[in-house]
Amino acid sequence: MADNSSSVEIVEGCRLPVLRKNQEHEDEWPLAEILSVKEVSLRKLYYVHYIDFNKRLDEWVTGDRLDMKKLQFPKKEAKTPTKNGLPGSRPSSPEREVVSVSPATPVPSLPSSAEATQASVFPANGTARRLVPSQPGRKRKANCGGPDEDSQDSSDGIPTAPRMTGSLVSDRSHDDIVTRMKNIECIELGRHRLKPWYFSPYPQELTTLPILYLCEFCLKYLKSLKCLQRHLTKCNLRHPPGNEIYRKGTISFFEIDGRKNKTYSQNLCLLAKCFLDHKTLYYDTDPFLFYVMTEYDSKGFHIVGYFSKEKESTEDYNVACILTLPPYQRRGYGKLLIEFSYELSKVEGKTGTPEKPLSDLGLLSYRSYWSQTILEILMDLKPDNGERPQITINEISEITSVKKEDVISTLQYLNLINYYKGQYILTLSEDIVDGHERAMQKRHLRIDPKCLHFTPKDWSKRGKW
Repeated sequence: MADNSSSVEIVEGCRLPVLRKNQEHEDEWPLAEILSVKEVSLRKLYYVHYIDFNKRLDEWVTGDRLDMKKLQFPKKEAKTPTKNGLPGSRPSSPEREVVSVSPATPVPSLPSSAEATQASVFPANGTARRLVPSQPGRKRKANCGGPDEDSQDSSDGIPTAPRMTGSLVSDRSHDDIVTRMKNIECIELGRHRLKPWYFSPYPQELTTLPILYLCEFCLKYLKSLKCLQRHLTKCNLRHPPGNEIYRKGTISFFEIDGRKNKTYSQNLCLLAKCFLDHKTLYYDTDPFLFYVMTEYDSKGFHIVGYFSKEKESTEDYNVACILTLPPYQRRGYGKLLIEFSYELSKVEGKTGTPEKPLSDLGLLSYRSYWSQTILEILMDLKPDNGERPQITINEISEITSVKKEDVISTLQYLNLINYYKGQYILTLSEDIVDGHERAMQKRHLRIDPKCLHFTPKDWSKRGKW
């Protein structure tokens, strides 16, 4: 595509097709919005957001990748009052509107009475499990975020497909042009170089550096390799601060109190924000615990990922933010983090659920974990006196510590629930069983509860944490 950008002035807010170079598939020309324009060495560069693509794919492009024939100029702003009564707000772009998600596979409503109904059933393949519903009918509750939030139902937890569109933010009030653009070019963390996906509020003077250096043990950020080397001569940490509460083989988990280790927790949030597209509490870390997973070698305990958790949650949340760092993704560590969060819930004697909305990658990981965990339970059930085995949703929830709403949504997603002659049954097809067995063969990393040394604290009795 010829570079016609010099003949027409392209301004912020313009839309046009942009060549997106795809490593896995053929190059494509999706519609994109120009978020910023800059000039480097007498050459104009354009920061683009591909409409209906995740923000982590945003990038700087040259003018020869713009299709000027289909250029759309931004509509003039109407000076109308905004929600907070202040005039002059720019209109919402489509990716800032509510993103609707199709519900999970429709199934009959569960009985509204607490009494379970039972009857016999004759499945085609003989692999049925009888489900005794144990809770009243559910009302869909609205998302507790603002109107610009992606509309994933908090109680259902699982839509039919990951949301690859729109930005997954819990507070859009800060979502201006500056925070919509990646501001860090590259991060060096130990032996890894990471390309950030999203904006993170590191100090302004560090955003112009070609590489931001982090100490991989205390996560302090430094502006040069020389500064990092000087820091390493003084930094005594070889593992995250806090208590090591789990170790098996080379995998360890450390529990960090956001109040006692404020600087480390803030630095962890800054790093995590590079890969999480939602608001993180960078400075108010006091109400949170951070569970950092590490991999050990002769040089120390290297951070793999983490999740944070409120010390006191009124919504039964057992995870606030969760992240596997990019070098460790697609290797089973994400599921290990999720499994660990539920092992903590089991020790606490509670059921838990992650905060909603989940990111697209978080949703995939949780959906996979819930499916495998519940199928593991169902396939281990033994017939009772020749009768098909029975289990209630409450019992599944108690065994796994997965909240009832997530159990139900997973059963719906897997399309296991059938209604036959006045009773609910779970039918496990051969495809489901074979798929589950293949998935479990690939799942080599598991949490061993015997290696967990964790005593839950009652934070309600500890004043201000």
